[in-house]
This record gives sequence, structure tokens and C-alpha cells, in this order.
Amino acid sequence: MGEFALIREHFAQMRCARLGQAALGIGDDCAVLPMVADAQWAVSSDMLVSGRHFFPDVAPDRLGHKALAVNLSDLAAMGAKPRAFTLSIALPQRDDAWLGQFCAGMDRLACAHQCELVGGDTTRGPLTIAITVMGELPLGAGLRRDRAELGDEVWISGSLGGAALALDVLQNEKLAPAQALRDSLEIPEPRVLLGLGLQHLARAAIDISDGLVQDAGHICERSRVGMQLDWLRIPKHAALGDADLAMQQQCVLSGGDDYELLFCAAPENHLAIAALGEQLGLPLACVGQVEVGERVRVLDGRGHEIMVRQAGFDHFV
Repeated sequence: MGEFALIREHFAQMRCARLGQAALGIGDDCAVLPMVADAQWAVSSDMLVSGRHFFPDVAPDRLGHKALAVNLSDLAAMGAKPRAFTLSIALPQRDDAWLGQFCAGMDRLACAHQCELVGGDTTRGPLTIAITVMGELPLGAGLRRDRAELGDEVWISGSLGGAALALDVLQNEKLAPAQALRDSLEIPEPRVLLGLGLQHLARAAIDISDGLVQDAGHICERSRVGMQLDWLRIPKHAALGDADLAMQQQCVLSGGDDYELLFCAAPENHLAIAALGEQLGLPLACVGQVEVGERVRVLDGRGHEIMVRQAGFDHFV
């Protein structure tokens, strides 16, 4: 059974491929998406490679979830509403049971955010997944990295460091990580609703995918500002409570795969942001402020700067 049968039997049968939002979806040379008045498209792509971004033996439903989640997280960081996505996948061989579970995990997340699968590509090769996601933004809107201003408060959603700790446990063949810890690595929750709620409350945002210091540094670079963060106020995954301080700092400040949002907002919006967090049932922590400078400084409880050896993950370092 060939490539097109595989598409018909698996991808075209996903509920998210039949949401009816596209004028033309799977089955033609191009998808056709309707234009929305007074809106603009936000578009992002991410690729996941076996052995680099995920363990080859990860459960396929979890892989399907994460492959889409990391892309939806980029839309969340812009405050964009998910609309559609394409999926391109290279498979070592056809495995219907694996594909069924992979599609199920992806489908659940896509339908939860009404994000329609509109096309893509399949080929044979080392397991690789590439997704392009499209979202909707009001004209002129967007939580861009270049809009942080001096005096802004810096906020972080959820907690950090759990994914990095889980990865360390798995890579070093220690005891299997607790399920909640492993979940933080394998099934992150994209903060789409938070991003939408921040459209008129925050100025700049980024999703924390490669490490807190490195990702916060991208906002500093684009906005031409500095950032001061308070180590004691940064929300840490509960599992890090048993780790020594060096491991805590490595996982929280340099670890990746958290997919929480870091955002900058004017102090007068503090109460409204706190209320938004309560409304969403999502912890939001004010952890610092934007300052004069050009880099990120993390201060310990005595006001001394914590020296970060490696700011975050880089594929080519």
C-alpha cells in the first residue's frame, strides 16, 4: 500500500483534517484558506528529528502531541489564534499501529484548539516530523520580541526545569522519572489561551524552548534592553526540590523544552495579568523587570549575579 493510501487512511481521517475551516484542504496541490477581514497571518515552522528532539522509543501518541504542541507554542508567544497546520513526515517504514497512535495524539490537541490539518507531505527516511502552523492576529497586533520597554515587569507562566530534569534522568539511565516529570518533557501544554489573553496586556513575549536565559536574551537583543530576573521568584518544577542548587540552576536557567511563556508588560497591568492567570487556572509569576543594558542578569537571594555557564540549547554548539 503506497503513500497516497497512507495519507487517505491515516492523516485524512483525522478529525482535525475535517473541521471545515479551509476552503480546500487535503487532496490537492495546495490548501486554500479563506482571508479574514482586519486580520493577518502568523506562520511558524518546527522540525523534530528522532534522536535529536525525542527518544526513538517515545510513545507515538505523545510524539504526535508534542510535534504539534511546540508549533502551537510559537503562536501562543505571538498571541495568535491557531487556524491551520501542515504536516510533513519521513517514516522508516509503514507501521499502521504506530501511525494510528501518532495521529490520535496530534488530533486531540489540534481539535482542542480548532486547528485544521490542511496538507503536507510523506516520504520514506529517518523519522522526522516538520510542521508549519498558521494563526490569526488582528492587524497591527502581536506580542513581538522587539517591543519590551524599560520598567516593564517580566512574567513567566507555569514552572520551569521539569523537562530538563526528565531529560537528564533518561539520558543518564537513572531511575525512570516520575510520570508527572516525564509528562513535562513529552506532552508540554502550549499556552495558547494565555497568549490570546495577553494581546492587550503584554508588549513582548517568547516561548521558553531553548532555555530561560537564552530565550530571554532574544527579547533583550531585539528590544535593545537588559533584563533582571530574581532567582527566588522564578517558578521551579516541584521535582527539582530534591536536586542540589547547581542542578536546579542548570535545569531552570539553561534547560529547554518547557514551552512556558515569558512576557513583558507595563506595571499598571499587574493586577489584570494576575486575574487572567486565575481565570485560566494557570500560575503566573512576576520574576523581574526590564532595565537599561543589553543582557539578562539573574540575581540570587543576596543580590549577587548567578553566572550561567551555558545560556541554553544550540544545535550547532
